[in-house]
Amino acid sequence: MIRSQAAKHASIVGAMKAITGTSNARASFARGRCVRGTYIPSDRADEVTTSQSFTRPSRVLARFSVDGNLKGSEMGNLVLRGFSFRLGGGDHRSDILTQSAPIHYARKVDQMVEFLNMRRPRASGGPDPVKMRAFSAAHPETRHQADYVAAHPLPPSFADTTYWAVHAFPATNANGERQFIKFKVAPVVGDAALPGGEVKATSSDALDDDLQKRIGASDIRFSLMALLGRPDDPVLDVTIRWPNEDSREAVRLGTIVITAIEPDETCDGSVFDPGNLADGIGYPPDEIFAARRAAYAISLARRG
Repeated sequence: MIRSQAAKHASIVGAMKAITGTSNARASFARGRCVRGTYIPSDRADEVTTSQSFTRPSRVLARFSVDGNLKGSEMGNLVLRGFSFRLGGGDHRSDILTQSAPIHYARKVDQMVEFLNMRRPRASGGPDPVKMRAFSAAHPETRHQADYVAAHPLPPSFADTTYWAVHAFPATNANGERQFIKFKVAPVVGDAALPGGEVKATSSDALDDDLQKRIGASDIRFSLMALLGRPDDPVLDVTIRWPNEDSREAVRLGTIVITAIEPDETCDGSVFDPGNLADGIGYPPDEIFAARRAAYAISLARRG
C-alpha cells in the first residue's frame, strides 16, 4: 500500500510537469513572482486559533503565480491564479496555499491522477478532447472547478484577485474549542472582477508588470479570513463548497501587507509546504491534502 501511494504521488508530479512543459520547474503554478511583506493579526484571531502564525505579527514571504504551460504566453480568464504565503517562523511557521477558485478539480487521489493524465499534451498538441469529455461525463464533480472559473471572470491584476484554500482545516481556539475553518484571502479594496461575464485575456508579463507598478506606488493589502465551519459541513470533499459559504460567518484573522518584490531565488530555494502548520491549525482530513503534501516534497526534490 505504501509503494502504491508513493507511485500515485510520483504520477501526480510527473503528469503536472508534462502539462507545465518543463522537467525542472515547479510541478504546478510554475510561473510566478516572489514578494515579501508583513502580517498584522487582528484582535479576534485567538477566537479561531491559538496558532502563533496567525495570532502574532510576523514577516511574510509569498508568491503570486499562474497555472498552465510555461510555453504559453497568454493568460485567459480560465487559468487559475495562485497565492502562497508563509507566516511566522521557527517552530510556529505556517505555509498556506490558495488559488482563485474555492474548490479543487478532484475528490479522490485516483481521480486526480486520472484527470491529470488526461490533460497530458499529445504529439499533435493539447489533450484529447474526446477522452476529456468522456471523463467529465463519468465524473461530473471534476467539472465543478471549471464551471466556477468560467462563471467568475478574473480581474486583470493579482492584487485585485480573491484567493481560497480549498481544504477544511481543524482549528483550536484559546478556549480549547475546535472547529473546521476555510481560509480566504480577500483584497482590502475589494475584488475588481470584470462585469457581465466578460473575459479579459492578459499575458503573464502584464500581470507581473501590474504587480510591480502597484508595489512601486504603494503596498498591497489582503484580509486573511477564516470561514467558520458548521457540524454538518462536508469536510472530506474538496470539489464542493460549504452550504451558503459566501454568506456565512467569517472572522478576519489579520492583514497581509505586501511591500516589496523579492528575487525569484528567494522563493525557489525552498517550497511552500502545505504540511507546515503551527500548533492550533491541524491537517485537513481529505485525501487530496495528504497527496499534495507528498507531491510537494517530490516536486522539490526533482527541481533542477
